[in-house]
Amino acid sequence: MEKVIIIGSGPAGYTAALYSARANLSPLLFEGELSKDILPGGQLMTTTEVENYPGFPEGVTGPEMMELFKKQAERFGARIESKTITSVDFSKRPFTLVSGKETFQAKSIIIATGATAKYLGLPSEETYMNRGVSACATCDGALPRFRNKPLVVVGGGDTAMEEAIFLTNYASKVHIVHRRDKFRASKIMADRAIANPKIVCEWNSTVDEVLGDEKLGVTGVRLKDVNTGVTRDIECTGYFSAIGHKPNTDLFKGVLDMDETGYLVTKPGSTYTNIDGVFAAGDVQDRVYRQAITAAGSGCMAAIDCTRWLEANEHE
Repeated sequence: MEKVIIIGSGPAGYTAALYSARANLSPLLFEGELSKDILPGGQLMTTTEVENYPGFPEGVTGPEMMELFKKQAERFGARIESKTITSVDFSKRPFTLVSGKETFQAKSIIIATGATAKYLGLPSEETYMNRGVSACATCDGALPRFRNKPLVVVGGGDTAMEEAIFLTNYASKVHIVHRRDKFRASKIMADRAIANPKIVCEWNSTVDEVLGDEKLGVTGVRLKDVNTGVTRDIECTGYFSAIGHKPNTDLFKGVLDMDETGYLVTKPGSTYTNIDGVFAAGDVQDRVYRQAITAAGSGCMAAIDCTRWLEANEHE
């Protein structure tokens, strides 16, 4: 039986593994098997440039950073397996996890399965991923390819407004593409975006195609009028999807407390879930910040919370 099993990887999972390994817990981490829905290493594996993580003054690619995180955790004794957990039983301790035909038991669990950005589902979004297509303005907006260039943000909620306003710090112009004639964002956020001189609202429009080429990446988008069906092309070097994120919590439905959108609920100021001995870290429980550094920080918190919980329950 394991002292602690970590489900998921990325900054939160690998940091939790590092801290729990240094606490002599010999953690077992399941990073998942590579598929269209699972990225061992998390969403940073799709990020080409990371310039806002302290300690990397020249920047680093997402995959390089995650490999460093992984190696550091392994250096202290973390065991990492590329297996996907398919079911869990948290009704009693020890907790039981299943991967295919294998069963694992643990005294404690740290969940770091992350969240996945939503896209429209256009093949061209995937074609130009990390070559102008992004779902995080805070992460990527300051990159050289976007500076003083026209950009596109897709969405109509508060997130889209925030992303668009943030991007005006770098872009020459930001087009917000929305399928209706009114944003569903809060009035204060919508008014702020509409009043910004660098923002152009593309009402009653959807993105029909992301345009680009192999050398330059994204060069524009093709918009389609939802009322007339007429299409037109606009120039841009960046396409930001701001239609939300889906937390990777299907495995825990009916097992752990979640909010209305599926994010795991943790007790204020901690990583404790509603089940004693089960902790959650990173984007799976963070619907606000969703940054590598905040995910790593909560991975540290989860490992410390877990270590203290195990010490307090060592005689069970």
